[in-house]
Amino acid sequence: MPIPVGTKAPEFTLKSKQATGLVDVSLSRNLGQKNTVLLFFPLAFTGVCTNEMCEISGGLATYTQLKADVIAISVDSPFAQEAWAQKERITLTLASDLNKKVAEAYGVLLPDLIGLGSVSARAAFVIDKNGIIQYSEQTATVKDLPNFEAITNILAKLG
Repeated sequence: MPIPVGTKAPEFTLKSKQATGLVDVSLSRNLGQKNTVLLFFPLAFTGVCTNEMCEISGGLATYTQLKADVIAISVDSPFAQEAWAQKERITLTLASDLNKKVAEAYGVLLPDLIGLGSVSARAAFVIDKNGIIQYSEQTATVKDLPNFEAITNILAKLG
């Protein structure tokens, strides 16, 4: 079960592979400044994940206008994420939860996905500027996408 609305969001610092090298991505970088949308996805280089991240990348301006930063998290290495992002032209921040601690802290770690071992579920959280979860969703299956209309509605109300 994903952690519920009203909960203080667990802090994290994860690695992201950027053109400049490995960089730290943390929740606290947005606190007091803007809202954060966390998107957990199972694995890079898979059909549904690719469609989701390409669609979000294409609509990133919507989230920027709503004063929100989008961070997508998977259990892939930052190097695999970078190769995938380059291949698919994914422009949002991808962060590596290789040790699976963040997915576990947010309550979205699946114990096994089709025999591949534990990965994050497909899930979405909106975290306000104060670090409080305002939206929490884990999809019924890894093939289902989060309710992006609900996410943008929450962001519009948060301002």
